[in-house]
Amino acid sequence: MHRRWSLGAGATALLASLTIALVPAASAGAAPAPESPAVAAPDVPPGMLKAMQRDLGLSPAEAEERLAREAAALPTENRLRKGLDARFGGSWLKGEATELVVATTDAGALAAIERAGATAELVEHSVAELDAAMDRLDRAAERRTPRATPVWAVDVTLNRVVVQSADRAATASFLKASGVDRDLVRVVKATDSPRPLYDIRGGDAYYINNSGRCSVGFSVIRGSQNGFVTAGHCGRTGASTSGYNRVAQGTFQGSVFPGRDMAWVATNSNWTPTPYVKGSGGANVTVGGSTQAPVNSSVCRSGSTTGWHCGTIQQHNTSVTYPEGTINGVTRTTVCAEPGDSGGSYISGDQAQGVTSGGSGNCTSGGTTFYYPVNPILSNYGLSLVTDDGGGPPPTGCDTTDEQYQGSLSSNQTRVEPGGTYYQSGSGAHVGCLRGPSGTDFDLYLQKWSGSSWVDVAEGITPTENEDVSYNGTAGYYRWIVHAYSGSGSYTLGISRP
Repeated sequence: MHRRWSLGAGATALLASLTIALVPAASAGAAPAPESPAVAAPDVPPGMLKAMQRDLGLSPAEAEERLAREAAALPTENRLRKGLDARFGGSWLKGEATELVVATTDAGALAAIERAGATAELVEHSVAELDAAMDRLDRAAERRTPRATPVWAVDVTLNRVVVQSADRAATASFLKASGVDRDLVRVVKATDSPRPLYDIRGGDAYYINNSGRCSVGFSVIRGSQNGFVTAGHCGRTGASTSGYNRVAQGTFQGSVFPGRDMAWVATNSNWTPTPYVKGSGGANVTVGGSTQAPVNSSVCRSGSTTGWHCGTIQQHNTSVTYPEGTINGVTRTTVCAEPGDSGGSYISGDQAQGVTSGGSGNCTSGGTTFYYPVNPILSNYGLSLVTDDGGGPPPTGCDTTDEQYQGSLSSNQTRVEPGGTYYQSGSGAHVGCLRGPSGTDFDLYLQKWSGSSWVDVAEGITPTENEDVSYNGTAGYYRWIVHAYSGSGSYTLGISRP
């Protein structure tokens, strides 16, 4: 007989400690909203916290609080970005408390953004407009490499495409040739002299054709083939690799550089993929997924030359010109790197972000680096990221729901969704679709805030890995609880709300 699992008072208090209030105060006559509890940092190795303290000037408590607030902001940012669609003007984290700012071109949407728990900002241009300007610049760079303009990027905090210039006349010629609307552009003095970081490792080192050295990015799977992603400038398709121990390892199956900077290597049967990045002191940093972190989020990099270093994300959708040509779609960061770190891993919390492309400066005096995002690499080559269940991608089957969330649990563990927090909704149908690892028993609960505590209002507790729950409820605050009754592994939760 299948035993029910429910939240007692102690368990409810424990789960409440994992959330952060991202909803408004209750209106007059309504039940009060859940209190804003202290947030809890994601489960990260001590090495990550130490590196953040060193590189970002944080105390241990400040580093933990920053990670917790960044994790709590992700589902809100994702929901608002999708809801605003063409009116979305970008998002970023602001201040020491990592306040989430969401911009829009629609003054009528400001109140809804505030109600969702973010700070609203009205801007002139949408991200779609800025991205279109980036496309024009990128196409112009394909015709002629703009060596006097090393970097251009969508800067959502300025609501402009920021273009670096080492020669204003040459940059003006480049902009004119692109046909971009100058109102969308801000030209600044060039501060970078980027180049590919050929000699590097991000995670563990590997060698290309028994000569040059780069770094493993993240373990991946395609069908029955194991491998890893890395930077395209590290090797061309067909090049052979050997591992950190110089043992034969694999072959580049695909590589793009310049234009983009991405590649993947298929490894032989002697190499087993793991969901880890090499952290401070060689400790394993676990990869839980690949959700893109907002601008100003903390991010850490692993490389075979300089090891583990942290900084912040400055700009997504950046184009950078190296001597070999222009690279589009990279992310600019304040993390330092040196030759030998190329291809290595960038990770924010437990979310994979990208692979080291290039940069300027060094880890003595500081510098700027760029990473190529991991998700476009996975999509381009049809790869699945290996996450912390050690067995490949989370299960599928909830694609008809409006939102999907992924995580991993050990037996008898519990997680709050969406993203460790709760949501406010009107009256109507709540739908939950849980898909867990084969052979396990995962359960799903929908809870509503009563004004003083969380109360189960619907549940799926069959003795299988999959649960489907629907509930027609009144307006209020809700959250989903995923519980591993027995067994461990990755899950996917799809939800639709009124």
